[in-house]
Amino acid sequence: MSENYPKVSKTLNKNLVILHFTVFIWGFTGILGQLITISAVQLVWYRVLIAFVSLFLYFKFSKTDFKVDRKTMVKMVFTGGIVGAHWVLFFASIKLSTVPVTLVCLSSITLFTAIFEPLIKKTSISKLEILAGLLIITGIVLIFKFETQYTKGIIAGLASAVCASLFAIINSTFVQKKEAPVIAFYELTGAFFWISIYLLLTNGYNQKLLLKPTDIGYLVLLGTVCTSLAYVAGVSVMRELSAFRVALITNLEPVYGIIMSFIFFGDMNKMSLGFWAGSVLILSTIFLYPVAQTQISRRKNRA
Repeated sequence: MSENYPKVSKTLNKNLVILHFTVFIWGFTGILGQLITISAVQLVWYRVLIAFVSLFLYFKFSKTDFKVDRKTMVKMVFTGGIVGAHWVLFFASIKLSTVPVTLVCLSSITLFTAIFEPLIKKTSISKLEILAGLLIITGIVLIFKFETQYTKGIIAGLASAVCASLFAIINSTFVQKKEAPVIAFYELTGAFFWISIYLLLTNGYNQKLLLKPTDIGYLVLLGTVCTSLAYVAGVSVMRELSAFRVALITNLEPVYGIIMSFIFFGDMNKMSLGFWAGSVLILSTIFLYPVAQTQISRRKNRA
């Protein structure tokens, strides 16, 4: 048993490094969302189209078998609808408010996951996870004092967090049976399918879909690195990490994103004391949670 422990530890640490790098990339999507000039729905439509094509080309060139049975495919396509809704609401929140407001709202994914995961998987609700979620929410409040003119953006941001929590929990089950790139491919296909139907029903194709040269470059970066690569990496780590642990670390996204937002769009001096206090609280919760979880497990084993 002791011989297997180092291997498990190495695998866990590797997945944590991959997840932290992925979250850093996700933090950059908010910057791209601010730079791209088209509407939120059109932006996500192009994003998932590029991601879908890039993954399809990857499968073809690597000669990877990505076939799944019809029942599984339907489930993944419907999950893709939740993924698409998450991204549309995320970029809508950015356009209705600011990058920091949206990223801070997204941090509520921890609390939503602490509530939804036990209900969906029919397990007991963890008091430690609820406490961690509440501490993250406190950090959110400290980081940014919401203004009333951003109400619509805040609602969209929180709804985006709900969707992110749901598809993360679903994917934690999928990844036990299928490879992450295959899951990503069908879910991104589903996202593209549902958003295409939405554009058709709302006459979205009659609106201006032409892109500026700069938009094309930003969308390619968003669709390949920030979507295909990051999505596959984010799903793959769920073989070793729980949906809540992933959600917990994902709370670093607003910290990364807000810092990058100030670098790209504003003065670093504009970061208030509340930002630093909230960031420290979020970081402390993220890194102390596994320590507290280990201590509680040891006490239970001794009892």
